[in-house]
Amino acid sequence: ELPESWADMQEPLLEGMCFTLKYLGMTLVEKPKGEDMAAAAIRRIVATARVGARKFQKVILTVSPRGISLQDADTKEMVENISIYRISYCTTDKLQNKVFAYVAQSQESGALECHAFLSPKKKIAQAVTLTVAQAFQMALDLWEAAHTGR
Repeated sequence: ELPESWADMQEPLLEGMCFTLKYLGMTLVEKPKGEDMAAAAIRRIVATARVGARKFQKVILTVSPRGISLQDADTKEMVENISIYRISYCTTDKLQNKVFAYVAQSQESGALECHAFLSPKKKIAQAVTLTVAQAFQMALDLWEAAHTGR
């Protein structure tokens, strides 16, 4: 449950805000950002996810100014750590409004990957998107502060 003024709270974001989501999958994309590209990628991921009858991995997605980290909700094992500087886009899908997705450059291949997650509620998917946007702003502020000698 998020407090009404959660968007103004910077403290928890520095530590990392956690969201429990289900990982739907990943697809490669051509462009680093754009609503149409993301919507098409999410459609592909959701279509593929529906075909496979497997259970989705429950993950704890933590957003901070350092980036996004993914941890398996059951085993607490670290799945992935994505630097904020590798993330080029994030969105809540208009049609699949419980789906949060981000585009990041793969550290191994350099390819652009769109990763999609299912949240229990539309509000949570939107909260993750807003939190990532805030993390970007905070990372930029911290970077600027470090480079202007403040």
